[in-house]
Amino acid sequence: MKYFLIAIDGNCGSGKSTLSEIIKENFDCNIFHMDDYYLPFSKRGENWEMLPAGNMDIKRFLEQVVLPAKRGEEVLYQPYYCREDRLREVIIAKPKPLTVIEGSYSHHPVLAKYYDWKLFLTCSRETQMQRLARREGERVVFYEQRWIPMEERYYQAYAIKEHADKVFDTQAYEVYGEIIDSITGVLQQENKYDKI
Repeated sequence: MKYFLIAIDGNCGSGKSTLSEIIKENFDCNIFHMDDYYLPFSKRGENWEMLPAGNMDIKRFLEQVVLPAKRGEEVLYQPYYCREDRLREVIIAKPKPLTVIEGSYSHHPVLAKYYDWKLFLTCSRETQMQRLARREGERVVFYEQRWIPMEERYYQAYAIKEHADKVFDTQAYEVYGEIIDSITGVLQQENKYDKI
C-alpha cells in the first residue's frame, strides 16, 4: 500500500491551518504542523534570520514525521514549545493512508521530494495583514518586520511557489471547497482514497 503525503505551504495568513482543519473534516488523515518544529535558539546558526529556513529543524521533521509517514509507520511526534524552549511529550500517531503536512517551510527541498502533492496558498498583502492583525493583535508588527521577510527569502531562494503542484488564492472562502474537490480528484485518480 502506498501512503499519500500532501504538503501545504504558503504565506502566513493565507489559510494553511484553516485548510488543514477542513481536510481533517473531510478525510481520515493525520495532520502535522511545521510550527511544532522550530529550532531551539541554542541550535540556530549565526545570522539565522537571514538564512532560508534558518529557524526550522528540517532534519528532525524529516526523520520524525515525513519518512515514517511515507513508509506507513507510526509517527513519534515530539513538538517543540517555543515559548518555554523545550520539547513536549511524544505523541504517537498511527499510520493512515493520507498524511497532511501544514505550514511555512514544509516545501523545503529536503522534504519536498517525499511528497505526492504540494499545495501553495496565497492571498493579497492587504488580506494577509488584515488576517494577521485579527489573529495576532499587537504582535502583528513582528510578522511584518521579521517573519514575513524570512518567509519571502525562503520562497525566493528555493522557488517554492513555482515548484508547487497547485497554487490557490484564498481571498474567497469558497476556494476551500475547490481545494477539497481537487484533493479528492487526485486521490481517486491514484486509487488511494475515498472521500468520506
